[in-house]
Amino acid sequence: MNSSRANPSRNPLRVTVLLGGPSSERAVSLRSGAAVAGALRQLGHSVTEIDPLPGALSIPARTDVVFLALHGTYGEDGTVQAELEELAVPYTGSSVAASLFAFDKVVTKRRCTAVGVYNARFEVFSSATAAWPAGWSTPVVLKPVRQGSSVGLQFVENPDDFPAALAAAACFGDVLMEQRIVGRETTVGILEGQALPIVEARPRQGGFTYANKYTPNATEYFCPAEFCAETARRIQSDALAAFHAVGARDYARVDVMVQPDGSPCVLEVNTLPGMTETSLLPKAAAAAGLDFPSLCQRMLDLALNRAASSSTTQFPEHSLP
Repeated sequence: MNSSRANPSRNPLRVTVLLGGPSSERAVSLRSGAAVAGALRQLGHSVTEIDPLPGALSIPARTDVVFLALHGTYGEDGTVQAELEELAVPYTGSSVAASLFAFDKVVTKRRCTAVGVYNARFEVFSSATAAWPAGWSTPVVLKPVRQGSSVGLQFVENPDDFPAALAAAACFGDVLMEQRIVGRETTVGILEGQALPIVEARPRQGGFTYANKYTPNATEYFCPAEFCAETARRIQSDALAAFHAVGARDYARVDVMVQPDGSPCVLEVNTLPGMTETSLLPKAAAAAGLDFPSLCQRMLDLALNRAASSSTTQFPEHSLP
């Protein structure tokens, strides 16, 4: 993969990596941030790691660019992006609006539907004690509307199990119920407007839950996933369409279920996906010939190119009141 512009960052940069944060995905974010910081230091950059506090963000003076390794609320929902916009600091990943759209699964579904990208039938619950809705049959999936990384994910095989599953998912706010799509779990990394090789996840037991994502050896991964050329093209095309539907930029990871007939069903768009060396976006990039440090560098370059094109310079102030 070749960058469309000359690399603006061949010289060492002063990079601030934001990691950790207040969300339920803090532990994963700390791992992502540590991996990114290590890769950037390997490339010769000067790196400062900051575990931010919402509303009290402070960035070291003369920072050239901020690398966002945050996940979940505050990091992915547009909040930290808005704070960085106020500071006029170049940062990696999607804009305030796109982050907000993608983090809300209902907004994502509606925007995907508007551009013809198939996604599962759904309903939204604001009450933790709502009754089983008329006209639905199992199996269904319950998930918080505004969380990531399979946090709060519940599978319901019998309507009698619905009340407990709804209560568990509702601990994180409004709940999205989807008809469960049976098929192959895949994800498509997007980098600089291109779909990377497809990754397939095969949990050894059960679904692709939070535990199966982050428990060692609980899930097998295959990249590139074994699909015929036409099916692979459809999966990548729908992933790209979903990426554009929420207005994402630079990079993301789009989760897609593939039905037995090869039809893709988009689940969600992750604008700040996991960034350990074994995370799914880095796996896809490696299959495309881009190693982990080079991927991190590309992400910095995209942010700096955007800043240069909008005549953004180093920010004079470095903290919010």
